[in-house]
This record gives sequence, C-alpha cells and structure tokens, in this order.
Amino acid sequence: MAHVSPLLAWLQEPDTERGIRFARAGDGWDRWSYERLATLSIRVASGLIDAGVRRGEVVTIVERSSPNFVASLFGAMLAGATPSPMAPPIVFQDEGEYAGHGARLLGTSQPSMILTGTALRETVAPLAEQARVSLVEIEKLIATPADPRGPSEPAELALLQFTSGTSGYARGVRVPLCSLEANVQAIHRWLAMTRTDATASWLPVHHDMGLIGCLLTPVANRSDIWLMSPEQFVRSPLRYLRCFDTDGARLTAMPGFGLSYIAGRVTHEDLHGLDLGAWRAIIVGAERLDPQAFEQFHQLLASAGLSRCALLPAYGLAEATLAVTGLALHDRWRSVEIDPATVALGAKLEPHAGRNAQLVLGCGRSLEGVETTVCDADGVPLTDRVVGEIFVAGNSLAADYATPDDGSSLTTIADGIVRTGDAGFMLDGELFVLGRLGDALKIRGRAVFAEELEALLAGLGVPAHRVAAVLGERLGEPTLVLVLEDAEELWIARAMPLLRRRTAGANMIFVDAPRGTIERTSSGKPRRRNLWTAFLEDRLPGSVLRDLPTDHRRRGAHA
Repeated sequence: MAHVSPLLAWLQEPDTERGIRFARAGDGWDRWSYERLATLSIRVASGLIDAGVRRGEVVTIVERSSPNFVASLFGAMLAGATPSPMAPPIVFQDEGEYAGHGARLLGTSQPSMILTGTALRETVAPLAEQARVSLVEIEKLIATPADPRGPSEPAELALLQFTSGTSGYARGVRVPLCSLEANVQAIHRWLAMTRTDATASWLPVHHDMGLIGCLLTPVANRSDIWLMSPEQFVRSPLRYLRCFDTDGARLTAMPGFGLSYIAGRVTHEDLHGLDLGAWRAIIVGAERLDPQAFEQFHQLLASAGLSRCALLPAYGLAEATLAVTGLALHDRWRSVEIDPATVALGAKLEPHAGRNAQLVLGCGRSLEGVETTVCDADGVPLTDRVVGEIFVAGNSLAADYATPDDGSSLTTIADGIVRTGDAGFMLDGELFVLGRLGDALKIRGRAVFAEELEALLAGLGVPAHRVAAVLGERLGEPTLVLVLEDAEELWIARAMPLLRRRTAGANMIFVDAPRGTIERTSSGKPRRRNLWTAFLEDRLPGSVLRDLPTDHRRRGAHA
C-alpha cells in the first residue's frame, strides 16, 4: 500500500463520531463529522483536478472559519496542490487597505486559482481580476458529486503560509511536506494528544497558530474541535470558556493578549458552575509573554478548577512552520528577574532583585526535532544568561521565502538555520525571549525593547490593546514614540517617571491617538514599522502630549 501522509490519513477512514463544531452567529454550534468533511474535501480535490490545477501549483484560499475552509485546505492537499490561506476581510476593515494587502499577497503566492465563499466573492473578485487569476466559489465545487479519490500524497511543498508582518509586509513562507508533518508530530507528542483530547480555538485559521496548532494537528489526530471566529471570542469569551466545561475540550492555544482579555472581561460570578479541572493545555505564544497576565488569568480561573500547570508558555514562528519551544506538560511556568538597565547584546544578565527588577517568562525547551540556540552575530552559541539572537534548526524548518528578501525583516532562512531576529537568552535549557531586535534601540550602551516597555506599562494598568511603543533614530537621535489610544492622564502620570528612567538619553514622545490607530497582526502584535513610518511622514493621527501631567499641552502629532 502506498504511503499516505498522516495529514491526510483521516480521509481514508473518516470518523463518523468525531469532527468539528463551528460556532453559529448567535449561539450554539453546527457539528460536522469527519465523514461529512471528508466528502467535501474529496469534492474540492476532484473539482481542482478537473479544472486543470496541476501538482505543486498554489491554490489561494480566502474563506472564514467554516466547513468550506476545511474542505478547501485538505482538498487542495489531496489534489496535490499547495494551499495558501489568505486572511479574509475583517468587519469594518477599509476596503482599500484590504485590496492593497491582498494584491501584495497574491503577487507573492502567484496562485493558479483562488477559492472563496459566495459571501466573499464580491470583495475577492477585483483582486482575482487584477492578479489575472481564476476565481472559483467553493460552494460550486462541493455541490458537484465526484468519484471517490483515495488519500494521495500532498505536494512536496505542502503549504505556503504568510508571516504576521510585524516588521513590515507579510512574507510568504514555503513549508515542505516533511517539515509540516514533523511539526505536527512534535506538537502531538509534546501535548501527549489522544483521540479524546478535543481542541477549542478562536484563532484565525489562515495564520500559523490557528491553522497548524488548532486545525491541522487535531484533525490529523482525529480528535474533536470547537472553532470560533476571533470576533465571536471578542463578543463572548465566556462562550469560549464553556468549551472546556460541558463541551469537553482539553487543549487550546492563544497569544498572550488573549489571557489578558479573558481576565478583563470575565468575572468570578460568570464562572459559577463551570468545571475547568480537565483543561490541561493552554499554549501561549506569538509575542513577549507577560508574567502578570499569566498570574491574573490563573487567579481568575483557579476558582473553576484550572490547574496552574495547564498554562504552557511557548515560542514559535512561521519560518519554523510553527512551534519551536514549549513548557513541558505538568511543569510550572517560571520567571527570572533581570536588571533591564544591563540588557545588551553579548551582556550576561546576573540574577537581580529590587525596585528596578523586571520579570522575563521562560518559553520552555525545544520540541522534538528542533534545536534552539542563542548566538552572537557570528552564529557562535552563547552561554547561559548571555543575551544574543535566537537561532533555530531542525526538521521543521521552512524551505525559503516565496519572494527575495527585501531587507525589511531581520528573520532569514539559510543553510538549514533560521536567524529569527529575536533577542533572548538560555537558562538550563529553557529559552527566555526579550523582544524583536528590529524593535529595539541602543541607548547609552543599553538595549531597550518595545515589548519590554509595553509590558512595563501593562503592569501600571495601561490596557495592552491600547498602547504601542515604537523605537528608532529620528534626526540622528534615539527616540521613543509611545502611542496611546484615547490616553488617560493617569496613564501618563504613572508611565512618565518609569519611562524616563528606562529610556534616559532618548527623546520621548507621547501621542494621544484615536481608537483604531494601532494596526495589529492577527496574533495581536502592533505593526510597529507602519507606526514608525507614519510618525516620520507626519501621518500619525492624534496629538502629542508633552511634559505631562504638569503641562498638558496638545500640539500637532509632530510638534
């Protein structure tokens, strides 16, 4: 019998009892068994083959979390094509902004076909026309009966996924089949997944954490899934939490801001009657992790039985397919105290306590088949507690980028190594992440990271979703621009003395901006390069607040 990829083996004998529940617009769930989803996937595969899509060609999928998306993803794989999920437009998104973003992604992926749902056709059609690519409605493919086609081997290039675009435009990353299979297997073993371990997720299915961590991996495991959209989660985080009680979900993943959002929106009274004692893995990654957010989240849900060991800090990136490091099951997360004034590339961070100490949360050890090191500029591994750049090697790496490097990102893939462009240090085999090198600024010999400043402000009570720190050189001088949406004077009063100490030697500018000014990626990270460019070009909306709170003068955004 020919080898069948573990990613598609579920299609061979699809389960009638398990499957995916998709959240309805109001309340409740629509259950689709794996048998029904397999039928749809086979129809999509047949339709693609009949339409002339050849093996290895890219098929772009623009669809929200739905049976159509699942069928398109696995149908493209089954047909031997390379699926490339692209974010659908979000509610209230500017049409021109989405058109420009979509055009760039299609220019990168160069698909032979675009699949989209009927509801999105009007939005996607102009993009397809501009790119001169045929547009096919998924509903038409799945409505046509097809001869059963047994699971076949996906293309050598199994996936073309896009980075979040925190440091510039999103980049297309080519993920070989062997790398995707290896990362899915590593996650499976890390979490000791069984068929009875259901997953619940509100993450967008077009991006690596939601796509690979919360869809591909549990489908390959043939376990149940509960899927919500990000908008549904925002409206009702309690609905998401209920998945881990009566619905029986056990596993999930989310960026760190998800913990803060739940802790800020759900009360102890809301949790009355919930039993979260069986919830055993919450993978938290995608950004620098805030120890305080972990504590607040656990303090809230511990009353419903959530174990402290269920929270698993992790680190990953699209260039490594997804997961790189993660805290082992049943271990407790830990933080180390550092003196932020001593942080610099090549510096050794000695144990530090006191008023100026800052906590850095560990992200666990390397997953199976992955090697993580912290190196100097020449790629030489550094010893424990010495700050350097995070390097990743192993069997889960992406092959390369879909377009040549334009210099906009510090992350590179070459010679079997990903230079992540992230700074961190190792301690007893565990990785500690400090921040993005491109979002750092050297001030009087010290390295100051944007994520670090945002974490400090969150500790002072500034809502994480309403602040972004941007660092750079302006007119030859180190400059911090702190963008606050609908700023409150109390925030400034608390932040000013702390930031003055931390960024002494740099110009400091506070911008009071309207809601929605801070563009964010699908994982919640600020698009800092866009903010910095807008600031330099005098396009950043809002007013500059100087010498607050004693002198509350408002000026143009670049006074």
